Amino acid sequence: MVQPDPVAPPLRPAELAELSELFRAGRHAELEAAAQRLLRLYPQQGFLWKALGVARAALGKQREALAAKTRAAQLLPQDAEARANLANALLAHRSYEPAEAHFRRAIALDPKMATAWGGLGAALGARGKYAEAVSCLRQVTELQPQSASAHNQLGNVLRDGARMPEARRCYEQALALRSDFPEALSNLGNTLADLGLPHEAERRYREALALQPDRAEIHSNLGNLLKDQGRLAEAQAAYRAAVEVDPAFIGAHSNLLLSMNHDPDLSPEAAMQEALRFGRFAAERAGRPLATARAARLQRPLRVGMVSGDLRNHPVGYFLEGLVAHLDPAEVCLLAYPTVPREDALTARIKPRFERWQPIADLDDAAAAWIIHGDSIDVLLDLAGHTAHSRLGVFAWRPAPVQATWLGYFATTGLAAMDWLIADRASVAPGDERHFTERIWYLPETRLCFQAPQQAPGVAPLPAPSRGRVTFGSFQSLGKINDRVLAAWAEVLHGVPGSQLRLQNAQIADPVVQDRLRGRLQSAGIDPQRVNMHGRSSRMAYLQAYGEVDIVLDTFPYPGGTTTCEALWMGVPTLTLDGDRMLSRQGASLLRAAGLAGWIAQDRAEYVRKAAAHACELHALAQLRAGLREQVRATPLFDAARFARHFTEAVLGMAQAPR
Repeated sequence: MVQPDPVAPPLRPAELAELSELFRAGRHAELEAAAQRLLRLYPQQGFLWKALGVARAALGKQREALAAKTRAAQLLPQDAEARANLANALLAHRSYEPAEAHFRRAIALDPKMATAWGGLGAALGARGKYAEAVSCLRQVTELQPQSASAHNQLGNVLRDGARMPEARRCYEQALALRSDFPEALSNLGNTLADLGLPHEAERRYREALALQPDRAEIHSNLGNLLKDQGRLAEAQAAYRAAVEVDPAFIGAHSNLLLSMNHDPDLSPEAAMQEALRFGRFAAERAGRPLATARAARLQRPLRVGMVSGDLRNHPVGYFLEGLVAHLDPAEVCLLAYPTVPREDALTARIKPRFERWQPIADLDDAAAAWIIHGDSIDVLLDLAGHTAHSRLGVFAWRPAPVQATWLGYFATTGLAAMDWLIADRASVAPGDERHFTERIWYLPETRLCFQAPQQAPGVAPLPAPSRGRVTFGSFQSLGKINDRVLAAWAEVLHGVPGSQLRLQNAQIADPVVQDRLRGRLQSAGIDPQRVNMHGRSSRMAYLQAYGEVDIVLDTFPYPGGTTTCEALWMGVPTLTLDGDRMLSRQGASLLRAAGLAGWIAQDRAEYVRKAAAHACELHALAQLRAGLREQVRATPLFDAARFARHFTEAVLGMAQAPR
């Protein structure tokens, strides 16, 4: 704290010494009491209001702190620290624009105030202005080059702006300055995972947990890393540790549920019980429902809200883009509630289709629910389920009279406040409704409609005739390639002499992960020499890679979704194995919608037989490949106008259905 305002009545030396001692000792409750007592004597003394604001902020009294800091800034207009304190209070309240203005005023008063530059960077970053935020944080590192926290904060903004190599260097610099910095270790782990270096990422997470074992977020991040490598038991243990450390960490519970869907030994009943546990917890955290569960109003257009963190270049975006382009605005008015600030070219294409675009990334569940409720939504759609950036806690508040989950997930949410789950009869069979807390609304043909990739390369000729061998392929995440899948692929390769397997995913880029996978291949009876491994690539290079593959082999119980549709567009059919629940039936649902029911196997033995049979019919396979793009273009899986009509009927029907 700086010296008192010389214009106001002066504090006595003993009073000033008392306040300074309480501040230095961190005795904030006593500091608050002393400041209040002295303000009765010196109500215009800005220094006392500043001390009161600092004390209240430290005590978690954010609203009272904001009031005190506002008064301090009014009484001390030339005090840069008072201005920065007010800006920080506004930042805590997620009032980013006014926080930015006050940080800029503080910097104008004191250009070397590192805390103001850091706060300005945080305010800009929260609004997605990453380039400006980076510039501010670089000012902090120049002013405080030996501050590990400053380098860590710069790394965070760079990572938010998807500048991963630069972010990595910042975290490494932070750790060079302070090796026992768990937050920087965790952040570095996240960045290494994004860069396709899971072995290094795991090492950093475990170092962070050794320093801070009660940090739930790190346990959860480690779980994500392990899940993506197919180490499901370890992943679930990490998620359970996160929930045990912080029972209020709803995201870790969602991650646990998502990982359970990868487990081939998991029964639908066990998954349902875990989802119900999540639902009870979410309901306990939520307050009184904001809306009544009832039929919505009948006037047009129906107001349909969408809550998602994936309104961008993401599988959800690829399945959403065609739909929103073909919805009739006279029938359906769309409102978006993105849960992350990240935007890209796909965002720019779909954003004009929404009447309102209201980010809720930095709002808690209650605040977000009140905003949505105030928009008079008729039907509110969750597009995430238990995947990343989910906000199911918002739905637990019931901000809309009708709530449904669709698109991004493939099982029950477990929420009593979620009225409907949108599916098709190929993915949720009769009798399986008992596995859902939601009622099932069946679309007539398919629950998914894919937007063909823009500027996709042409379909390449079938590679087998020129190579003299059949190449099977999989582009699935390593987390989906479990030991049962490898055992089935071993039978396929043995049944088709000379054939090879092409694997491509982000995890394989790590040499340690490659070595581990080679060991698993050998244990499954697959000669690693027959397997070509490829890591992450650009989207265009990835699409071109289908030209190297004759037949795609699907994974189970977690099959492909986006990859299956992209393979079809590139002329490559996918052989899938039907399952016993919504997720494991996804491949079968997509192929039926695409008119390729003959590529669906009912059990593992048929999966192996069909792979060999299709591999032997190269002429038929070449003919199918040559015409597959035009064939699927006219099917429900790619016909967005047709799907939009069915979707409109669905939301209107759900809105008017009796409770």
